[in-house]
Amino acid sequence: MPIIREVSEGFGADAQRYHRARPGYPAALIDKIAQSLPGAERSVVDVGIGTGIAATLLRDAGLDVLGVEPDERMAALAREAGFPVEVARIEDWDPAARSFGAMTAAQAWHWVDPLAGAARAASALVPGGLLAVFWNSFMPPEEVSAAIGAVYQNVLPRVAPDAPSMGGGPPGPGAYRQLCDTAAGAMAATGAFGEPGHWRFDWSREYTTAQWLDATATFGGWGRIPAEGQREILDGIGEAIDNFGGSFTMGYATVGVAAARAPAARRAVS
Repeated sequence: MPIIREVSEGFGADAQRYHRARPGYPAALIDKIAQSLPGAERSVVDVGIGTGIAATLLRDAGLDVLGVEPDERMAALAREAGFPVEVARIEDWDPAARSFGAMTAAQAWHWVDPLAGAARAASALVPGGLLAVFWNSFMPPEEVSAAIGAVYQNVLPRVAPDAPSMGGGPPGPGAYRQLCDTAAGAMAATGAFGEPGHWRFDWSREYTTAQWLDATATFGGWGRIPAEGQREILDGIGEAIDNFGGSFTMGYATVGVAAARAPAARRAVS
């Protein structure tokens, strides 16, 4: 199995932890999506719905959400939360003559072939329908970032040098720039969307040591680290956060790209 597929399919191994520990998304982003649907449309396809973290916020904003999710383990939790979920990769998913007001992808579009995904969105959206893909990027305090990064840099080269997506700590906004540009280019390449607009919403939340360690074990590539290495990383990060008083404020920048399905006016969704 290719490493990237192994990583993408690994989140469902502990879906309950993923649902508990992963951050949500800022209200301003959710409001922007809800306000950008055309006319009276309220229907949304959430690509990679996972356990329903973003979908719950969209539903709370008054939208009707259908999930598309390749991992049955994640889909099961989303169904428990009341969402209809169709198990498929979005590239292979069949809209079955249905049309929707929006397609979203929260922390998922990097697992999708961007051209195939944009083409599938174009086939499923009503004229003026919104395609919005977005990611949470991390902006911890400098001293916390340095301390966490030092733990990874000390442990990973010894125990899991090929572990993807871990690096020196959680990725910041710059790490998602290429993903956003690639997504925007794919939307434009279909000829089916107006000019893509880039979105950014800054927000923050508090983490205790225990909460951040819980989240750490949900990061991509975690399952490729041997158990002893996992314990060493968690112990090191836990000690570092405890040294800062047992909690810290994580800054987030939710970044993404959105475009409206033609024949809507060809303008940026910004």
